Amino acid sequence: MPQKQGEVREKRLIMEIYSAYFFRSSQHYSQLPPADKPEFAFVGRSNVGKSSLINKLVNQKGMAKTSSTPGKTQLINHFVINKSWYLVDLPGFGYARVSKKTRAQFAGMIQDYVSKRSNLVTVFVLVDSRHEPQKIDLEFMEYLGISEVPFAIVFTKTDKLGKVALQTHVERYKAILLESWEELPPYFVTSADTGDGCAELRAYIGENLSLIGHAPSQKE
Repeated sequence: MPQKQGEVREKRLIMEIYSAYFFRSSQHYSQLPPADKPEFAFVGRSNVGKSSLINKLVNQKGMAKTSSTPGKTQLINHFVINKSWYLVDLPGFGYARVSKKTRAQFAGMIQDYVSKRSNLVTVFVLVDSRHEPQKIDLEFMEYLGISEVPFAIVFTKTDKLGKVALQTHVERYKAILLESWEELPPYFVTSADTGDGCAELRAYIGENLSLIGHAPSQKE
């Protein structure tokens, strides 16, 4: 299994992102692009900072649309990265101010995507590092595990916490997961403001592309 962020590595893959552009928005699974490229999906509760982190990851300020209003992403958005793989921005879930019908539609859309998409490599589940573990996040991770969908946890907004508080929150999450999991999924601590963790995320994606035979743009 690829190492978690912070583990010592003798040689580290560096993946540069030299090309990133919006490709298509889809309201239903049937509208998704052909499954002709590996996909890495980003998902999380509304207002977790998903769009901001995606923009920082690909070094483009306005590629994924950000908003101060939670629940902005309501479609499945595909972006082509390095002309060889898709970054997928999934709708935020759990936003209370949308109707129950809309929340159910979001849930169905996400479930269809993660359970049926044959070219999906990894789901990055974003969680706000400032808060205690949320039931909805833990249940979604459990669903991914039961469905045998590979995923990694991405802690966001870590620049808003001091080092001690951040470590305490991450350790709390790990402890809860280990109550029902034999092994922790990979995890990353990130900040869309400072860029912390983005190099590690890119490296992890590059490793996974290499494992499935898609050599990323890289230098050693």
